[in-house]
Amino acid sequence: MLAFAGVAISGLTFAVGAGAKQAEPAPVTFLGEVIAPEQIARGKALYAETCASCHGADLEGAPNWRRRNADGRMPAPPHDETGHTWHHSDRDLFDITRLGVGGVVPGYESDMPAYRGVLSDREIIEILAFIKSTWPERQRAAQARISEGEGEGS
Repeated sequence: MLAFAGVAISGLTFAVGAGAKQAEPAPVTFLGEVIAPEQIARGKALYAETCASCHGADLEGAPNWRRRNADGRMPAPPHDETGHTWHHSDRDLFDITRLGVGGVVPGYESDMPAYRGVLSDREIIEILAFIKSTWPERQRAAQARISEGEGEGS
């Protein structure tokens, strides 16, 4: 009986341990390059440090993100499937992050800073790959078609 109890406890420990293991994110492509799960995990950490204060810890965006602030600028949009991030190609997302919105759309005033010199190109790619990894398949497929239209093969 004692041996059976030991086996049962071992089995329970194994089952609990197996359930506690988190699945790694699936690899995604960005600018035609496969981004590995460990790079996506780094992107998630970088997103939390660099982007979440404006775009939300869960990529949900600022409250009332579709309505201009008193200064006329748009609040930070969500990066989940409810926003429009997935409507942009990999190249556009990279350039907006690296150069700021004004660097891509001259004259456009935004609170989005340029991250060139703050984040490396690799870090920007990892953050954007993390964001892509959270989208449902429908949004990922649509965004891949947009990126392919620019010759990126995402």
